[in-house]
Amino acid sequence: MRSPGSLKQEFLKKWIMGLQRCSSSKNSMSVLDRKKAIKLSADIAMASARKGTTCWSRALIASASKGASDKHLVEQILGPESERLILMKKFSTGALVCSKRIRSKKILKRSCGIRRTRKCAPQAALASSIAKRLVRKRTQVLKRLIPGGEFMNEVSLIEETLDYIISLRAQVDVMRSLASASELMNHN
Repeated sequence: MRSPGSLKQEFLKKWIMGLQRCSSSKNSMSVLDRKKAIKLSADIAMASARKGTTCWSRALIASASKGASDKHLVEQILGPESERLILMKKFSTGALVCSKRIRSKKILKRSCGIRRTRKCAPQAALASSIAKRLVRKRTQVLKRLIPGGEFMNEVSLIEETLDYIISLRAQVDVMRSLASASELMNHN
């Protein structure tokens, strides 16, 4: 994993490039168009800073490159590596993740078979089933929050979530720094 400082530098460089491309392509933008352009360029810059090494970054790039106008912006921000990253997303979510899921299901079935043979106290079994249901629900919520999370197994979901949080934190830090620098410039 890269240091947060280099991640912030890479994000800032790509984000400013994306914002410049957005502002130069459209002279008069509505507030909603500006908001969309800022979010799109920030998402692509964050994913680009990870160079497509994570599932969430490839998922962000693929979802952003679905629209025709957005695809052009994605290609401009990512540069020559855009085609490789877009293709990487299309081919990476299939077979690798599915084989991990099947293996996990086999382990789960085996462990359920072992659990059925044990005699547990009714209260312990009830607590166990409630805990499992709660974990399952929270896992589903997490899968919806992380880009590309619906294709991940539980182990990779946790790893990707941690990496996504670190990247979001770097993004927030950079944006806060820019906002405070802008305020200082306006006051002087």
